[in-house]
Amino acid sequence: MKIGKYELDIINSGFFSLDGGAMFGIIPKPLWQKTNPPDESNRIKLATRNILLRSGKKIILIDTGMGTKWDDKSVKIYDINQNEHSLESGLTKAGIKPGDITDVILTHLHFDHTGGSTKFENGKIVPAFSNAKYYVQKQNYEWAVNPSERDKGSYLKENFIPLMEEGVLNLVKGEEFFDDEIQFLIINGHTFGQQLIKISDSSNTLLYGCDLFPTTSHIPLPYVMGYDLQPLITVTEKKKILAEAVDKNWHLFFEHDPETAKANVSRTEKGYMVNDKFKQL
Repeated sequence: MKIGKYELDIINSGFFSLDGGAMFGIIPKPLWQKTNPPDESNRIKLATRNILLRSGKKIILIDTGMGTKWDDKSVKIYDINQNEHSLESGLTKAGIKPGDITDVILTHLHFDHTGGSTKFENGKIVPAFSNAKYYVQKQNYEWAVNPSERDKGSYLKENFIPLMEEGVLNLVKGEEFFDDEIQFLIINGHTFGQQLIKISDSSNTLLYGCDLFPTTSHIPLPYVMGYDLQPLITVTEKKKILAEAVDKNWHLFFEHDPETAKANVSRTEKGYMVNDKFKQL
């Protein structure tokens, strides 16, 4: 897929699992299990799916997945599976070395979105992409440094404090344009200062939905994660974004859906629904 000056590719960086009830909030299990069957521990399978953008001057990665800095206990808890897909192998298949990445755009600093931003090297945690500048919202960084008791387990400081210490983490303030094709849209329901990534030109728009729409099953308005700090704000944000997506024929990109990478949506009498689903861009 090409948008403006960028060629877009999917980088599959592995799978993990989270509790299905937490992923769907107030929605009863008999409903959500139809599309997202749980395992024996009530966990549903989730992808970590990233986008690589290439132009003549830049190679940009959006989000970095779970990373590899996990102990055996955590691997079991989150059912982390990077045997077939990992960030490193995905980049290699795309012909990209870590040192080739010029920019890393982070939607927010939860561990499943920025785990691959740092790595162990000679006993020290360092930036995983040695020549890259990293970008995240200032509001989200400040929350991540001092999170609430409720969500501090989602913000693992080894994933982002080394970036700040190395001087490569750039703090963005508000809905800015990264360049002519890339814009940041700020939402605050899931966590504070999460940025959706809107990639567009005169004829195509792809919205990287991160945790506003983690899977295609989360398109209906009441389907809001129990992890969200402000669920009613999430509903309002979904209404606004989905209305624009329908009216302007945007494609939505799903970071966590285990099967679907891209889809468009429509408005019906019963609410919003997913139309065509695609495994590729």
